Amino acid sequence: MSEYAIELNHITKSFGDVQVLKDVTLKVKKGQIVGLVGENGAGKSTMMNVLDGIYQKNGGEILVDGKPYNPHGPKDAAAAGIAFVQQELNLFTNLSVLENLYITGMLKNAVGLINKKAMYNVVKEKLKEIGADDLSPNAIIGTLPMGQRQMVEITKSIMIDANVIIFDEPTTSLSNSEKVKLFKIFNQMREQGKSIIFISHILEDVMEYTDEIAVLRDGEIISQRPTAECDTNTIIKEMVGRELTNIYPTCEKEVGDVVFQAKNICSADRFDNVNLDVREGEIVGIFGLMGAGRTELMRCIFGLDPMTSGEVVYKGNQIKPVTPENCIDNGMAMITENRREEGLLLPKTLTENIVLSSLKTHRKNGNRFFMDAAKEKEDAAKMRDSLLIKTFDVHKQQAGTLSGGNQQKVVFAKWVLSDPKVFILDEPTKGVDVGAKYEIYSIIQNLAKEKSAVIMVSSEIEELMGICDKILVMAENKFTGEFSREDGFVPEEIMKYCVGGAE
Repeated sequence: MSEYAIELNHITKSFGDVQVLKDVTLKVKKGQIVGLVGENGAGKSTMMNVLDGIYQKNGGEILVDGKPYNPHGPKDAAAAGIAFVQQELNLFTNLSVLENLYITGMLKNAVGLINKKAMYNVVKEKLKEIGADDLSPNAIIGTLPMGQRQMVEITKSIMIDANVIIFDEPTTSLSNSEKVKLFKIFNQMREQGKSIIFISHILEDVMEYTDEIAVLRDGEIISQRPTAECDTNTIIKEMVGRELTNIYPTCEKEVGDVVFQAKNICSADRFDNVNLDVREGEIVGIFGLMGAGRTELMRCIFGLDPMTSGEVVYKGNQIKPVTPENCIDNGMAMITENRREEGLLLPKTLTENIVLSSLKTHRKNGNRFFMDAAKEKEDAAKMRDSLLIKTFDVHKQQAGTLSGGNQQKVVFAKWVLSDPKVFILDEPTKGVDVGAKYEIYSIIQNLAKEKSAVIMVSSEIEELMGICDKILVMAENKFTGEFSREDGFVPEEIMKYCVGGAE
């Protein structure tokens, strides 16, 4: 019996002429947590998809408990005791928690009928195991916040009693308390002899909760060694292939007068006279704990969710009614936190996605029925070069085939091309590696330099402190504190206001 739960030896994988994995070797011992880090596009997801049987390797061998393993689909992986909790959740939003967890293998009674009561009890027990006992098995997935959806996805791996669990960015949608629960589950699994591959861009978590760290760059494993022998700077250098001494870029800019206002925003059972002012060229950060109302307020301001009363004003002109179309026509743009469902058309090409918010400016000779294909291609190529989008062909590659970081850049490109004057960003670096984060921060700084007013929601207080001119704190659907760069940001003081005030 092997000491390794899983071994990847000299794995190669190509898509056409593009080689994504190059002689990859990774070994994970039983009862071990291995952190896998690398830039977006390094090949992490491809590597795990090979392990899960979604892709077939071109060369090399995979061993599970010392025995050859050649999966041809996720069913083979599940049969071998391998579970893959993917970054982009694979849940049916119109079905309940119970129905998602029992898509296959439904329990039946003695006469062969589906035993819904027994399934309910099993799901309730499994949710309790991961500390999500407040979540009803009958809850419809589409009504749940992203954090709870993530916990449902994690429960899948527990349901099949996997011995090897791959977690791809599992904490990006979790609150701090939910993250604590998740890492407690990690430790329980390790004590049970299970092995975990933990893919994350949050290096602090990788350094704290893993036994070993493997670094993947450009389809090759650069290193794999005990976490105790690693330091953050070395890991970053190995990830990006260079020193990254300045995580947060700076630029010279002028902050002008107030140009954007949300006045007395009210929403049934949510907001009561909430106000927000943003100056020209200013980056305003919105910070708060999960459920504070940050995302919901941004959606109201952009017309995605209804307001019962209030005004949205740009340069003294009221946007009325507040709908996404009117907001866009008045120079507003919004990047939502859920890029796959709300930001991209995954089966469409990058060009088709990039021009989506500026179709009116791409009409041929002003004709509403014909598009100027040459101009679309020209502008898409310009955005590709400007935002450093990694693609083999901007006009042919589908958005759904890109890495998470490059998908996020395509979302930015779609809005930047429309030349926005008010930019709302909801978790813009979610699931993005440290190198791509720097590039996205640079995009945000350039927007402000070009005199756009920027509102940025983030759960990472460090990045708000790194690039924002002002940070507003939300708690219980209202603003409770305001901090400026001029006065200095103190994270402990900011956190105090997350629970409703400094007392």
